[in-house]
Amino acid sequence: MAEKVFLGIDLGASSGRVMAGRFDGRRLELDEVHRFGNGPINVGGRLYWDLLGQWSHMLDGLRSAAQTYRSAVTSVGVDTWGVDFGLLGAGGELLGNPYHYRDRRTQGLLERAFTVVDREAIFAQTGLQFMELNTLYQLLAMRWAHSALLEIAESLLMMPDLFHWLLTGEVANEATNVSTTQCYNPTERDWAFTLLGRFDLPSRIFGPIVQPGTSLGTVRGDVRGETGLAAGVQVVLPATHDTASAVLAVPATTSTADAPPDWCYISSGTWSLMGMEVHQPVLSPACLRYNFTNEGGVGGTIRLLKNIAGLWLLQECRRAWQREGREYDWEQISRAAEDAEPLVSLIDPDDPSLIAPDAMPAAIRTLCAARGERVPATDGAVARCVLESLALKSRQVLDWLQEITETRLRTIHIVGGGVRNRLLCQMTADACKLPVIAGPVEATVVGNLMMQAVAAGVVGSVDEARTVIRDSFEATHYRPRDPQAWDDALARFRDTKRKRES
Repeated sequence: MAEKVFLGIDLGASSGRVMAGRFDGRRLELDEVHRFGNGPINVGGRLYWDLLGQWSHMLDGLRSAAQTYRSAVTSVGVDTWGVDFGLLGAGGELLGNPYHYRDRRTQGLLERAFTVVDREAIFAQTGLQFMELNTLYQLLAMRWAHSALLEIAESLLMMPDLFHWLLTGEVANEATNVSTTQCYNPTERDWAFTLLGRFDLPSRIFGPIVQPGTSLGTVRGDVRGETGLAAGVQVVLPATHDTASAVLAVPATTSTADAPPDWCYISSGTWSLMGMEVHQPVLSPACLRYNFTNEGGVGGTIRLLKNIAGLWLLQECRRAWQREGREYDWEQISRAAEDAEPLVSLIDPDDPSLIAPDAMPAAIRTLCAARGERVPATDGAVARCVLESLALKSRQVLDWLQEITETRLRTIHIVGGGVRNRLLCQMTADACKLPVIAGPVEATVVGNLMMQAVAAGVVGSVDEARTVIRDSFEATHYRPRDPQAWDDALARFRDTKRKRES
């Protein structure tokens, strides 16, 4: 077949990029077309996203792609993070800039929400983990502040839905991002209207939910005029939640309802998201107790997963060391960690004291001291503490995942930027006592592009898409080593009552 080009716009919390996927019928090759910065804008003490600035950068990327690939461009699709949204009023009027999920307006709203509908009832209807930044609590902040915008809004669009609306003029809510809102019922596969009614949220703003792979039509004329894209270029919804796209890119055999997977995934980067691809939501007491979440995936699947603190801990350590005049690249940090003594300093990576400390290395040392662990004396020892603790947290989540699903897992797939950290990949295999298959690094945009290829009919299914991914991107295999040492460390890691010895 003649080479086709799909354009994936992948917008993250700190940067965005427009990537081209060149597909010849067998292999996918990636070209970075345009990269730009992203982040919150503080206006009067409130945090917003710069939607129009993001859109301007996207147009720059599409313009470059049109000049480079011309008539080969087949379609374009956007993925972003979850939970954040914008509101449209009458006549498609954008009602202000979307709030950033770290804006403080939702602080304390979980407990207030539970006085209206208790925690168990919310989970029974949504199956979602409890975080103050969820869309539900953002909307409650507006409702309880008597927001004029909420009163006049006619449509709620998640962040990628906003960009697809700008590309086409079509209003639609893509399912995987909707599933992050805690306003969605994964059993009914629709908005949780009963719950939303109990919170007195206006049902009119929650529009039709559409699945990944849906074409919204062609790029609108004014956008073609701005960018030079051809008239026939389609706007295709990928799995618009970035983790859903990353999971599509896991190079494994696709599960079926009759054959649950014997593999799990870790989408590893600033955060780590560890879970399984299942076909029905899991709403058990154990799922609620361990605070797992049921989010939408491709092909009607459910991403049963848990958020874990990820390499942000090490990124913050590096930033602190830079402030102190010690410049390390990532390879130097890995070598220093590898040279440090193993399994002597362990922490819970999700300890609240590590959410936003002034100096991450100092916070890690303080936490080690409080737990009776050896306080790491060198930068390499701090780095090793972080990596080993992340690996052991993955083991703990693996055990919970197997308990919740009553399955036995045999392989862990790691995708995303964490694939580059070879030491962490090996430690994960060691701690979990399972083989790890690492890759692809660019999982999110690969999943975005391959969903477009499925929609175009040049790839027959998600299962075939995963075959293309296996053929296109090299994976690295890690085998577990020294299980007894890691079992002993796991017992210490799980001992949350461990204190400093007198």
